[in-house]
This record gives sequence, C-alpha cells and structure tokens, in this order.
Amino acid sequence: MTATDTQVRILMRERRKGRTQEQAAAKANLSSRNTVRKYEALGQLPSQLRQPRRYRTRPDEFAADWPRIEQMLRDAPELEAKALFEWLCTQEPERYHASQLRTFQRRVAVWRGLNQPQVATLEQIHEPGELMELDGVWLTELDVTIAGQPFKHMLIHCVLSYSNWEWGRVVQSESLGAVRLGLQSSLAKLGYVPRVVQTDNSSAATRRLGIQEGREGGAHGYPESSPHRAYTLDYLHLLDHYGMEAQTIHVANPNENADVESSHGTLLRALKQELLRGSREFDTIESYETFVWGIMDKRNRTRQERLAEEIAVMKPLKATPLATSVKHKVRVSSGSLIQALHKTYSVPTSLIGKEVTIYVHEWSLDVYYAGQLVDTLPRLIGQKTHQVNYRHLIDTLLRKPGGFRRYRFRDDLFPQLIFRRAWEQLNEWHPPRRADLIYLRVLHLAARTLESDVAAALTMLVARGQPWDEQDVA
Repeated sequence: MTATDTQVRILMRERRKGRTQEQAAAKANLSSRNTVRKYEALGQLPSQLRQPRRYRTRPDEFAADWPRIEQMLRDAPELEAKALFEWLCTQEPERYHASQLRTFQRRVAVWRGLNQPQVATLEQIHEPGELMELDGVWLTELDVTIAGQPFKHMLIHCVLSYSNWEWGRVVQSESLGAVRLGLQSSLAKLGYVPRVVQTDNSSAATRRLGIQEGREGGAHGYPESSPHRAYTLDYLHLLDHYGMEAQTIHVANPNENADVESSHGTLLRALKQELLRGSREFDTIESYETFVWGIMDKRNRTRQERLAEEIAVMKPLKATPLATSVKHKVRVSSGSLIQALHKTYSVPTSLIGKEVTIYVHEWSLDVYYAGQLVDTLPRLIGQKTHQVNYRHLIDTLLRKPGGFRRYRFRDDLFPQLIFRRAWEQLNEWHPPRRADLIYLRVLHLAARTLESDVAAALTMLVARGQPWDEQDVA
C-alpha cells in the first residue's frame, strides 16, 4: 500500500509516543506494520522519495514542427502562443486542431521558462521627501459622461514614491499647461515640496535634439537618462520656481516610474468600483473632478503615517502658483474668427476687426475685449482644428444665405446630427437655395430659443417623412 505524507507524519508521531508499529499503523490507517518499518528506516516522506519523470508518457504532437517554432520564438520573443498556434493550424491543417491549443500554450510556456531571459524588476529604496513621480493616465475607459456626452479625458497624476500619497487634475491631454496645473494643484494640496520631480520623456517636459546637438549640449539642462532629449525651458522654469530638480526615466521604460504606474492601476480600479455603485453621468467637469478627488482623499487616509515622515523632511510650500492659463492678443478676422494655439474659433461678429485678449485654460478659452469678458469657448485639442458656433454667425448667414452651402466651416453649423439630417431632407424636396434658407431660419430659431426643443421638433418632422419648412418647427 502507498502511504501519503500525512499518514507517515501520523505514524512517526505515534512511534515517538512509544506506540508499537502495529498501533502506529492502525492510527495512520495503514494495513501493515511493514510500511511503518519502511518509513522509519528511510526517514523521509513519500513525496521526498519520488523521482522526477524523465520520459514522455505520450508522443510529442509538435515534434515535427518544433525546431521552426523554437526559432520563431527566439526571433520574436513577444510572439504569443495563441497567434503562433493559429499560424501552425493554417500551415498544417490536417495535423493540428483547436483542441491542442492548451497543450501548445503549456509547451511554449515551459520553453520560455527554460530558454528566454527576462528583465528583472529591481526594487528601489525610497527616501522620505525625496521624489515625486508625475505621469498622465487616460481615464476614458471609465465611460463617464458629462451632461450626456462621452467624456474623453486623462488625469495628471502625482505620487510621492515613499508614502504613495497621490493627487492630480482632470485634463484633456498631457500638455505643459496640463502638467503645470496638475503639479501645482498637487503641491498646493500637499503644502510641501519634494526635492525631485520625475517624469517620462513626454513633450511637456522634454524635447528631441539632433544627435550632434545632443553630443555638444553637455550635462546642463539635459536628462541624464535621455542623452538626445533636452528639458523644455518652460518646464525647467516651473520646477525652478518651486526649488525642485528635474529627473526623467529612460525612454520606453515606464517601469522606472513604478510607483505612479502602479497607482494608475489601483486608482482606476477604485474609480470603476465606485462608479459601479453610482452613476457615470455628471452635470459638469467640476462635479466629476470633485468625485475623483474624493476617491484620492479616501486612499490617502491610509498613508498618513509614512506621509508624516515625508513632511518632516520636506520644505514647506512658500512659492505662489504660476498662472495656469496662457495669454494671447489676437485680432478678429473679417470672418469673425480668431486663431489660438493653431486652432480656429468663432466669436461674436461685433468684435470683427478688434484686438481681443484670450486666456487659454485647460478646458476653455476666455475672450476679453476692453477688459470685459465677452465669451467663454470650449477649448479644442487633438485633430479637430476649428470650432464655429452658429450663434455667432446666424445673422450674417441669414443676410447672405448664398454663402452657406460652400462655407469652409459649414459642418460646424450642424450642432447635432438631426440638424444635418434635416438639411439633407430639405435638399430632397427643395432647390438648393430654398433648402438652405429654410435650414438657416430653423438654425436662427435654435439660436434664439432652446436648441434642444428645435432638435426634438426636427426629429419628429424628419421621421414623418413629409415636406416641411421652418413654420412647422416653430
């Protein structure tokens, strides 16, 4: 009879108590004292006596193709076993089938464990008050909506590497302005200043140099980890203002920012869990950001002890914050348009020919004339290069309806999809000029009343499929 480790432990314990071999065998539920005698003589457990099997119990299904599989794994270490198996199935459809996938994945995993070196994680020793890691993380996957609209956004995330205390700001992109906003808000919340701020090599903090320029640049102003990138002057000015030093990680090595990268994941999970218990809809960006701050505040409560160690050695925050907006003076064109950061915006036609002052914030642009706020516009980022508000131009369009059809920014004059569908339907029933005029009158109604009410009326009219005009919308 084969004994288990548990049975052998029982019989050895009974023998130490002075029991006979028969008594010990009975206590361990073994049928023979010979088994007791055997394990007393060996002094080892059954598991310690087993020898690893050095032979196969079944034929190797992949033997014929394994040499080339192995070569492919050496040439492309990132190649996934499933993708490789699917390729094998297309090459040898009669030899391989879907039921062999798990066996193949295990075989590849064993080969990698024996033959494929990896880069080990080097655990770092962090000193209190020494380092703050800063990075941007996209939060769009949370599927948050603002006033019913999908909200594409990211978080400028600041983490103290010793205590893991965190803070951040909701922004549109990882621009210098966003980094300035996130860093200054984090320092204001903390009330103290770490010695070093570490970032990746994003364009907000560094810029690419030519090879020769990088060689001649020397150490001043250049990240040690990135010999062909230099810090931007604005980023250095930001850190100098607070008396902090700049530090970057090596290119394509996010693991060097391990604390903030790890915090990205845990914060994202915490936000997801909280949203599952509530609603993903928020009235404003401000209310959503307050929600995010609440989650970070709750996470920071568990870090107070180590945070106290950091505060004890950090300098108090004394510097006043730098402006988080960018100021521009521009002249309004004859088309009632302005240019700001390579983007085009419309403004009220009363400003045509006037010089206005623009303050570019993270989410908006404030337009001032003669010291008075005239309008606040949503700020554009990414590929969209223009934003023309039909409310600014509708009076001009009604005076010059012939300019609508070929207007360069005509697509901006359809504030919702239903407005475009309505115009397309009008073109089916009326000559172009008449269709444009009816649509512009509808747009004028939306500008003077509620756009949502006009959109609801258009939805019903378009669905009805019968000719209509602006009188039916009113």
